[in-house]
Amino acid sequence: MTEPSLNYVTCPQAKGSHRMAYWQWGNPESRHVVVCVHGLSRQGRDFDVLAQALRDRAAQQAGGAVGAGGIRVICPDVVGRGESDWLQDPMGYQLPTYAADMLALIDQLQAQSPITALDWVGTSMGGLIGIALWGQPELPPPASGAARPALRRLVLNDVGPVLHWPAIVRIGTYLGQAGHFGGVQEAADAMWAISSSFGPHTAAQWLALSRPMLRPVSSAPDSPLRLHYDPAMAVPFKQATEASTLEGEAVLWQLYDHIKAPTLLMRGQLSDLLTPQTAHAMTERGPRAKLVEFAGVGHAPTLVTDDQVAAVAGFLLD
Repeated sequence: MTEPSLNYVTCPQAKGSHRMAYWQWGNPESRHVVVCVHGLSRQGRDFDVLAQALRDRAAQQAGGAVGAGGIRVICPDVVGRGESDWLQDPMGYQLPTYAADMLALIDQLQAQSPITALDWVGTSMGGLIGIALWGQPELPPPASGAARPALRRLVLNDVGPVLHWPAIVRIGTYLGQAGHFGGVQEAADAMWAISSSFGPHTAAQWLALSRPMLRPVSSAPDSPLRLHYDPAMAVPFKQATEASTLEGEAVLWQLYDHIKAPTLLMRGQLSDLLTPQTAHAMTERGPRAKLVEFAGVGHAPTLVTDDQVAAVAGFLLD
């Protein structure tokens, strides 16, 4: 399978429900599931390279056997992004909604094929969702009453309980601007102008990361392109203050300290969101994360280069 399958899960909300899309790679019957969750303004196709690498490596380890072997890699489009629904109330674009949606996703995956090993890879916001979920001493039970799988391993990609305020300010300067672009290359160039902290990429790598970020503005054949997400998702983000961000740190540290699963912490050495001090503290408390840093990379590693893919694959599959 060279392309993932597109699937949906219905997620309850205060009034009604919404659909969250997710991309599935690998063996749909595998009992080993890896959930990969993207950053704030990104979408699930960010993980194409990593997902294929995990699928191929797991298949080799299983001897190419068909059935419950191999791996199932699940890459959701967090609500408001990609192929997922947009929320009527923009204040829903916050961690509680995202975490509840991920539980609905896990419960659906569990119903489709029982999960015996569950791993989580979270980049930036995806890592915060992971901390919010797996740091809870006790998760609410699924509506079905069935047992929910525990977390086996956790990968946090350039994020931790402390979010460096200048980086939040930087991200807020462009978040919510959907843009209008004449073509894919024009859009890719515009995105690179605000994303060069991702580190060195070939032109082909950046185009591959950029294409899934775009949608036509209209149905016209020559329609300009826009970014994939709901611009309103920036509303709650831009209401954050330095004081409120500092208050949230205590809660995030408390959640992090409750995580039991072995944890890999990945950091771009030039990151302005995850400081060296926070990364070091994360290796000494809670799950005592194993820290891997990447030279020449800021926030956040895109998990498309060989060394970054190898770090995740080795941690999850060796």
